[in-house]
Amino acid sequence: MSEQTDVQQGGASITTPLTELLGVVCPILLAPMGGVAGGRLAAAVSEAGGFGIVGGGYGHREELERELAAAGTARVGIGFITFALDERRDSLRFALERRPVAVQLSFGDPAPYVDDIRAAGALLISQVQTVDEGRRAVAVGADVVIVQGQDSGGHGRPGRGTIGLVPATVDALAGVPVVAAGGLADGRGLAAALMLGASGISLGTRLYASAEATSDAAARARLVASTGDDTVRTEAFDVLRGPAWPAPYDGRVVRNRISDEWDPDSDDARRAELRAALRGAAADDYGVKPLWAGEGLDLIDAIEPAAAILRSIVSTAAKLLAAAPGLLDNR
Repeated sequence: MSEQTDVQQGGASITTPLTELLGVVCPILLAPMGGVAGGRLAAAVSEAGGFGIVGGGYGHREELERELAAAGTARVGIGFITFALDERRDSLRFALERRPVAVQLSFGDPAPYVDDIRAAGALLISQVQTVDEGRRAVAVGADVVIVQGQDSGGHGRPGRGTIGLVPATVDALAGVPVVAAGGLADGRGLAAALMLGASGISLGTRLYASAEATSDAAARARLVASTGDDTVRTEAFDVLRGPAWPAPYDGRVVRNRISDEWDPDSDDARRAELRAALRGAAADDYGVKPLWAGEGLDLIDAIEPAAAILRSIVSTAAKLLAAAPGLLDNR
């Protein structure tokens, strides 16, 4: 694979080791957000030149069947919460029968699943939150490592931000494509990630706010109206609604009544009150229900088709990189 980043304007494509490995023209992955990154969105991202990944979430078979069917014949991947596969290994086997280009595993040890993924001819994308996790992922056979900073929306780990974690991981994993995730939502973020040594970015929140996402009108309106300052990391929703997530994972959400009133030291009675409020709220009442979103919210001001989002991001990044000749020579 090339160690150079080739910026091609006109068609607004950016060639990196990631695009060469996946056979795409845009170094952008769809984050496999459970309940959001359905087959329709994954297909739209892939058809726009990026790489769509269907959110397999906790591995529920009916959801997988529905969303993989919705992806049609598009070249897509499938993403799972790794620790959930420990109880649903059949879900991985079912997914691999559909011949995905790649499988993304996040939040847990990918080692038990590597052989099955390899045997199916798929690539392994491993998402990590520390440099050491990146090293371990490569040691067991990851083809691509996504580095998720605490800036990200949805589930992740508090700790290091994207801007410092990405170059540290790139330096530690020489020769393996590294993808940046967390707080990235426009062409400046893609250009910055490439300058930090990454081979691409993983987009979650920005594509949550897309026309093809499995999201309701209330979620879309709140995403557009909110900013990064409106978000907070909390374990409240996992504790109250389940399933419980292992330490040290939590999630970044747009602040609401539950996140504001949550106290990890509260007694059972208080937790029961919050749990009842959460369960009793309407599905689209994000004043109570969780709306997972990252710090890049300030950069989202409209709901657009995925193709338009990717086109804008890549075009802007290409122009920025072209204006900085020679700066990528040391990749």
